[in-house]
Amino acid sequence: MIKLSNVQKFFGKNHVLRGTDIEIYDGETITVIGASGSGKSVMLKCIVGLLKPESGEIYIDEREVTKLEDEQLWDIQKRFGFLFQGAALFDSLTVAENISFGMRNLTKVSEDDITDRVKWCLKHVGLKEIENLKPSELSGGMKKRVGLARAIATEPRYILYDEPTTGLDPIKADLITDLILHLQKELKVTSIVVTHDMVAAYKVSNRIAMLYDGKIVEIGSPSDIQNTKNPIVRQFIEGKTEEKITYND
Repeated sequence: MIKLSNVQKFFGKNHVLRGTDIEIYDGETITVIGASGSGKSVMLKCIVGLLKPESGEIYIDEREVTKLEDEQLWDIQKRFGFLFQGAALFDSLTVAENISFGMRNLTKVSEDDITDRVKWCLKHVGLKEIENLKPSELSGGMKKRVGLARAIATEPRYILYDEPTTGLDPIKADLITDLILHLQKELKVTSIVVTHDMVAAYKVSNRIAMLYDGKIVEIGSPSDIQNTKNPIVRQFIEGKTEEKITYND
């Protein structure tokens, strides 16, 4: 289980996380929604240890991790796979080298096993025979899938998805959501998805949490969120704005 308790994060005078509290249960897929700049990606990076909060506690498998030394934190980070918003592939490396990057740096796997694992990962994201291609030769959807193959290569306990469908057309976005469901079923991983895409959120989630003004303001099943009376959540999921825009001729 992952638990955040009263997590506070600043960037200069910008108070991003303002007492974030959330519990993520073993084996579930939970989606965090919220407006741009609400702190969703910052929360993910605090969970995995890429950022340190100013205060509050983060528990990974019942261990408080915010004050761990680098070597101890490294052991925790090995339990995570991370799909970055832009896939974040290394342009100078082939697909196979990108996928195997974590295995080479985090494990002591033989070259034969690495080759087999790369093929296994590509198969699980619906790709094959692209090991020697460079990222520049891939479409946006293929880059996302290669990034996902890299995220699962080290057999993580948790997978974090940062805007997995951003920049994709509806068909490719639906393919990515299907892959998230497939990996949850096949690998039994715990998944945290950050997205603006409510179609994807409703499809992949066991629970959905709304982050607003640095705090979780509501959490529940997709049905709970769809039927919420909370005006902040309703405004977001319906895509409405209170601001009136005047158009000049």
